[in-house]
Amino acid sequence: MNLPRTLAALALCLCAFATANVRAAEASGVKVDVLMQSTTSWDGVPYAAYPAGQTELTMLRITIAPHTTLPWHTHPMPNAAYVLSGELTVEKAEGGLKRQLVAGDVLPETVNSTHRGYTGDQPVVLLVFYAGAQRVPLSRPAE
Repeated sequence: MNLPRTLAALALCLCAFATANVRAAEASGVKVDVLMQSTTSWDGVPYAAYPAGQTELTMLRITIAPHTTLPWHTHPMPNAAYVLSGELTVEKAEGGLKRQLVAGDVLPETVNSTHRGYTGDQPVVLLVFYAGAQRVPLSRPAE
């Protein structure tokens, strides 16, 4: 069995099912806003695979103080951040690519790519969703 192809086929089926459910929900008086749907991280790199092992979903609410620079780090799994409030700038170590986020923005995070974020004059509150595996850390310090 080719696991990557099987997972890709399953993902396509789930997307089709999810799209049909969104249409059905909207027809029944429920409003659905797709905040993000992406096959690549914010820097344009395609997502390859999830970590091996028992799937574990994690959602964090993260508050970052004003004038804070996070340490360089990587994530071993796909994740996405939603900015509830404040402004956050994310940057990659390699090439210095940057992206500024404000309240209401959604960011498909990088996988295995060294990056960091920093805040300005206001605190930042994020909701971050990780699609990982048990016993796999959500982030790792950069080497």
